[in-house]
Amino acid sequence: MGKFYTALGLMSGTSMDGVDASIIKSNGIDKFHNLLDEYSKFDSDLHNKLVNLRDKVLTESDLLKYSKELRILERELTIFHSKAANEILEKYRKNTGENIDLIGFHGQTIYHDPKNKVSKQLGDGKLLSQLTNKPVVFDFRQNDLKNGGQGAPLTPVFHNLLANIIFEKHKDKFPNFLNIGGISNITNTVKDNDNLKTNIQAFDIGPGNCLIDEWIRNNSNKKFDEDGLIAKSGKIDKLILNQAIDNFHFKSYKESLDVKDFDISFARGLSLEDGCATLTNFTAYIISEGIKFSIEKNESNTNNYLICGGGRKNTFLIKYIADYLANIKNISLNSIDKYDYNGDFVESQAFGFLAIRTYLNLPITFPDTTGCKKPCIGGKIVKNF
Repeated sequence: MGKFYTALGLMSGTSMDGVDASIIKSNGIDKFHNLLDEYSKFDSDLHNKLVNLRDKVLTESDLLKYSKELRILERELTIFHSKAANEILEKYRKNTGENIDLIGFHGQTIYHDPKNKVSKQLGDGKLLSQLTNKPVVFDFRQNDLKNGGQGAPLTPVFHNLLANIIFEKHKDKFPNFLNIGGISNITNTVKDNDNLKTNIQAFDIGPGNCLIDEWIRNNSNKKFDEDGLIAKSGKIDKLILNQAIDNFHFKSYKESLDVKDFDISFARGLSLEDGCATLTNFTAYIISEGIKFSIEKNESNTNNYLICGGGRKNTFLIKYIADYLANIKNISLNSIDKYDYNGDFVESQAFGFLAIRTYLNLPITFPDTTGCKKPCIGGKIVKNF
């Protein structure tokens, strides 16, 4: 079974709205207990700085061009993470009298270009270690990129563990995972917890919340479409939608995606509500095509998908996805919350788990999850206190 470690996972996603923090206990292989989850929201100044800088960095050379701004913002972001980390650690100590062993620190993705083996996450692991007095595992993507992988998605090995735990507990159909964050990805799971031997399949399938969020940010004073209510109040422009679908060509599910791979220009000129409805339906179409691809690839023939990430709350988006899949028999789409897991914190829990695996010298990415040549250990471990 192996020794159990306690880790804090920190995740800031493509919505750039704040930090999800989760304390977990695991042996890094087949056991997992979630102990505490907390969310710390960015103030509007930090949020705007992150969004604006990400929008400026469009090429690898821009990383050099804006290097000073990136350094300053990285420090500010790391200090924010340290405050969030110390708050949840103090709460955990008060509740249990215990400390944690290490921190898994994802950082904030600013630029992702797997073709040129470049993926930039803002986050200073050394500084975070100094400010929290804990060993920190960070920079999770580089080793995978060096070994021919796409550097994403990173969570499938954790999805696979959750699938096995949920199946053991509920004896329902064995679940796959659909994560709808800024980008959507799918994990086709397998009934096997020895992750050194599994052939877990995973792939990015298209936009998640990124197009909808960008539209809302550009056309209102809100940051996202809460529960899909704005889209629900609008009308889909069928002509624009059909043109967008006809013009959309997905090169390959072997490539990982970035929010900059998509744009909202085709909805220009529509009202806030109609543009939101049209973009939501367009996103649902692409996700549904990804699910169809997943079903074709999946040898276990289970069409049961657990949905996590912020997009699961957009009821209008989920309804459209279900509509596009209406002809597929026995398909089920359920929020992971139905199984007593909070879908907001699956990724932060995952980075706690990935930190433990890195510490144990176990791989976190596999040929069928990122396209790496061989199973890869990921993350750098730093102790700076």
